[in-house]
Amino acid sequence: MANPLGIYEKALPADLDWMGRLEMAGELGFDFVEMSIDETDVRLARLDWTAGQRREIQQAIFETGVRIPSICLSGHRRFPLGSHDSATRAEGMILMRKAIDLASDIGVRVIQLAGYDVYYEAKDVGTRNFFIENLRQACDWAAAKQVTLAIEVMDDPFMSSISKYLEIKAQIVSPWLQVYPDIGNVSAWPQNDIGRELAIGLPHMAGVHLKDTLAVTADFPGKFKNVAFGAGCVDFGGCLRTLKSNGYAGPFLIEMWSETSDDPRREIREALAFLMPKMKEAGYDDVGRGTFNGAETGSF
Repeated sequence: MANPLGIYEKALPADLDWMGRLEMAGELGFDFVEMSIDETDVRLARLDWTAGQRREIQQAIFETGVRIPSICLSGHRRFPLGSHDSATRAEGMILMRKAIDLASDIGVRVIQLAGYDVYYEAKDVGTRNFFIENLRQACDWAAAKQVTLAIEVMDDPFMSSISKYLEIKAQIVSPWLQVYPDIGNVSAWPQNDIGRELAIGLPHMAGVHLKDTLAVTADFPGKFKNVAFGAGCVDFGGCLRTLKSNGYAGPFLIEMWSETSDDPRREIREALAFLMPKMKEAGYDDVGRGTFNGAETGSF
């Protein structure tokens, strides 16, 4: 069976409706689109979609055959689960409950949570404890709706490795809590042994993000977004071979932010032209809708 291949919503033109977005993803050979619910009012409003709006999403999925199996819920940067402020934490939990309900309604299986206890506040032991307490409650809600919560390894020391996810996981006994590693983010932190991280995380992976990054150094904070594929520090060949040799059979998601660029389609094709040969060399011969195999890769 082919490994599903997806594209992040923010890689596609921002002015498309959902039908157009899914159609374009399908034309480019993707199986799915990962929806973004970030900290902007416009995208947070999706959590309050009406029943009719939710049916429109379901209809677009049915008509195009392109799924929306995951949501990137980064709105918690604005309303973090670990905030010192009780009102902010409460708002974060409201977002969490609404996101789980939305996922259940439209067929989303995985909600990717940004691995921040807090983002705009100072971190301390208290913010960590609040985050774990609220995540434990969120896992109970997710269990009731059979929706997986998957923590992404981030551009933040709080969740800079799969090992740190496993420390949180040890305190929350739930099959509905998993990890969603971004191989760019894991690679950017110099203390990480990327091969070991991927190997120990594999039993817990709900998906894998493909993205390049610039590494963190003593005098550089790293760059975690908008690094062209091949221009960063990620050993894609080595990471993909590690995943393959350890039996990873789940989805891959290309993460890009080309939604406002002059030619998003061209940028996505360039990313595919870089990634698909590396996936094939690693043994992932059957990825996506089959349009990336063999000599066709050169047509991008």
